[in-house]
Amino acid sequence: MEKIVGLWRNMSKPEAIALALQIEDWFQARGWVVLTEWEDITRRKAQFLISLGGDGTLLQAAREASTYKIPVLGVNFGRLGFLCEIEREEVFSALEQILREDFEIQERLMLNAVINQDGQETSQLVLNDVVFSREGRDGIITLQANLSGEPTVSYPADGLIVSTPTGSTAYSLSAGGPIISPNVQAILLTPLAAHSLSARPMLVSDEEEIEILIANGEKCMVTFDGRHSIVLYSGQSVIIKTAPISALLIRLGARSFPQVVREKLRDRWHE
Repeated sequence: MEKIVGLWRNMSKPEAIALALQIEDWFQARGWVVLTEWEDITRRKAQFLISLGGDGTLLQAAREASTYKIPVLGVNFGRLGFLCEIEREEVFSALEQILREDFEIQERLMLNAVINQDGQETSQLVLNDVVFSREGRDGIITLQANLSGEPTVSYPADGLIVSTPTGSTAYSLSAGGPIISPNVQAILLTPLAAHSLSARPMLVSDEEEIEILIANGEKCMVTFDGRHSIVLYSGQSVIIKTAPISALLIRLGARSFPQVVREKLRDRWHE
């Protein structure tokens, strides 16, 4: 069987491009084929994919690779790097470990968001979050969340974040939402600058179907994993539920989730 690895590079980071060349030489010396074009990676069925960038790069790589069931190793060139498994200086020892087949593949819950606009439906696959936010200087909006067809909670706020456990360490965390272990199968709703004391984050089962609509206001912006946006108008809705496929991340066992949280969010005065 042909041994093939794919490289997914953040082309805006020269250091990631330079490391990609070193990785390519390293694999070729061991008889592996290295591919960098996505069509080639999927057509020739790479055994795994290496993401070189930050969490945003890994998000994009893992989301695209999920359809083809390709596991992804994240190498961190960013700042926080909650998702990336290793730092750049650990790359070659990590690759040796992978070639020894000393690793695990972790499945990450993804969301499928279906947008209903004037009878037309489109869908977006999401690994981190779906963000609803008011536009520009528009006043506050009230977003209603219906769970499995039943009106449940209204959020008068600047917006609302619907996230996976993976996305709990992204925008939701900045908005005051809780950190959720990636092993938890749940969906998180976090309001943005809520204008009501009763508007609190809510954690619901991954089996729920969540419908978000505008209860008060004319429109809002909806962004999917920070990469694609639409304008949602009153009378339209977005239905969010667990996707039938998962993102596959390579885990080497070097860092536990509590250790990652401790390293990324530690208070300096504790040192």
